[in-house]
Amino acid sequence: MNPARHVRSLRGYLLAGIIGPIAVFIVIDAFNLYSRALETANAAYDRMIVTAAYSVGDQIVVENGRLRTGVSFATLEVYEADFSTRMLYKITDRQGRYLAGDSDLPVFRHGGKWPWEATLLKVYEGQYGSAPVRIAAVAQPARSRLPQDDVVIQIAEPLAYRRDAARDILWGTVLRQGLLLAVVAAVTMHVVTRALRPLEGLRAQLDARHEDDLSPLDTPLAPRELGPVVAALNELMGRLRTTVDLQQRFVANASHQLRTPLAVLKMQLQSATRGDYPAEQALREMSSTVDRATNVANQLLSLARIEQMRGKGTRERCDLAAIAREVAIDLSPLISDKNLDFELAASSAWVEGRDWMATEMVSNLLHNAIRHTPPRSRLGITVAPLAGGVELCVWDSGPGIADQHELRVFEPFAAAHSSKGGGLGLTICAEIADSMGARLTLSNRGGGGKVEGLDARVRFDGVAEAPPSSS
Repeated sequence: MNPARHVRSLRGYLLAGIIGPIAVFIVIDAFNLYSRALETANAAYDRMIVTAAYSVGDQIVVENGRLRTGVSFATLEVYEADFSTRMLYKITDRQGRYLAGDSDLPVFRHGGKWPWEATLLKVYEGQYGSAPVRIAAVAQPARSRLPQDDVVIQIAEPLAYRRDAARDILWGTVLRQGLLLAVVAAVTMHVVTRALRPLEGLRAQLDARHEDDLSPLDTPLAPRELGPVVAALNELMGRLRTTVDLQQRFVANASHQLRTPLAVLKMQLQSATRGDYPAEQALREMSSTVDRATNVANQLLSLARIEQMRGKGTRERCDLAAIAREVAIDLSPLISDKNLDFELAASSAWVEGRDWMATEMVSNLLHNAIRHTPPRSRLGITVAPLAGGVELCVWDSGPGIADQHELRVFEPFAAAHSSKGGGLGLTICAEIADSMGARLTLSNRGGGGKVEGLDARVRFDGVAEAPPSSS
């Protein structure tokens, strides 16, 4: 089941959480109240019919199985404020033979054991026609001590009166509790609405924003409970702003740097089509242009990938010495083409970072050194532990950095020499070093005003432990 289909309203959730338990309590309390009110009504009305039974017993006299004294009907009349009724009665002998009263009232069965005490009282429920009744039965031995003169007096009252009285108590209480629930619901709705007003204000502030506005939210009047939400939104906007900046920078760099080689490639293709120069020469020039465009595209993709990895923690470890050796082997054809004297002095040194990032950085630094080193000159790589860290150094015998380019050498497509074209190599290296917690510095080597080459140093603070060897 899709959880998105069950969207809860916070206002409804709060109201249900507050009003729901109160409503359930009122319902349960209403049932309990009705039961207790019915018990109270039964106790009160039972005393009335018991008193009536004893009164009837005091008024009658039976001699030789015959009723000599009648029953006063005033004893059986009930008068109350809103209704009046007459109780039912029946008088039988100890064998259940009818003597007087309502003959269709069920006979009381005393189990065949006639009491030795003066009277026997029992209150129970029965049926009179189709109406349920409450009956009080008094077994009264005769004054003459003759068994045939013993009588049973039954006084019955319909249960409807008791239930009506209990319902009157119930509905009166439920009405008051319902009014109380309505007041609580209105107050709760008002309080919840006021409590949720900051959320409405936050939503309105977000709705009023332009799609390009990723600045932090300013909610000085927000309650403390809303503070973490605002902070999380501001953090999210910061990450989105970084992502958007990266995308915009990538698009700007790509549009700027790829437009020129593509335009040149188009011109070369048109010239070759017109036959301005031989086809073999045109293919060589077009191949060179495609190589430059491919190199720029790869650098742009590498830079974008590195920038996306920024801020993402990693527990990976890599061996700088092993990476330096692999990069030197990969670029050995370029070194051989220029007949360069290459030196590698690398001690095993583990640092935190991803292999591909460190490989990209060393490859760009060495490629840059090969490019600026004159033929038959020297260059090399050293990896050495320092106090509290590790240093990677790629050195060459080139012209070094011009003073006017020193401050902007790490900017995208900035050239370290006025005679050389700019690229992303050093920018990528600086980004990788920063993402790995290191720092890249470039410095001219030499003395007495004479530049003998360039040192590209990457300083890593801290040394990672080597992973356990697998056997």
